[in-house]
Amino acid sequence: MDRTARIIVIDDDEGIRKTLATILEDEGYSVDTAESGKEALLKTNVDFYNLALIDVRLLDMDGTELLVRIKETVPRMRKIIITGYPTVHNAIEAVNRNADAYLVKPFDVSKALFVIREQLKKQESEKRYNQEKVTEFIETQVRQLEAETVIDRSK
Repeated sequence: MDRTARIIVIDDDEGIRKTLATILEDEGYSVDTAESGKEALLKTNVDFYNLALIDVRLLDMDGTELLVRIKETVPRMRKIIITGYPTVHNAIEAVNRNADAYLVKPFDVSKALFVIREQLKKQESEKRYNQEKVTEFIETQVRQLEAETVIDRSK
């Protein structure tokens, strides 16, 4: 990525929030944190984040609920569920609610960083694709307007 990725860590455990924030900042990311779903919703409605790390168990709501309530951004924010209580049910629920990845705590830091980098690469790829499609659309519209102008002048 050509700019610093912005990541929000959403976890009700202060130790985990601080630890993840420190690790991610050491990797060069810009990091914000939220201790609840409500705080995360407020922050994501105001600020842009490339990626969210969301604990599956928050004090005020389930992380999978937050997946669908969190404001989408363009390019689409990547969302990774993190949990210390892995179950088949919450893994399926996370996938059904559009989680981009699923990490089990305690997780290997190098593996977590790999998953984060991969998700940010996917986001960058989606962004380029969307920009190409918008450019293509504009070019088509310009050609259409030029053709209509030529036709109107010939009348």
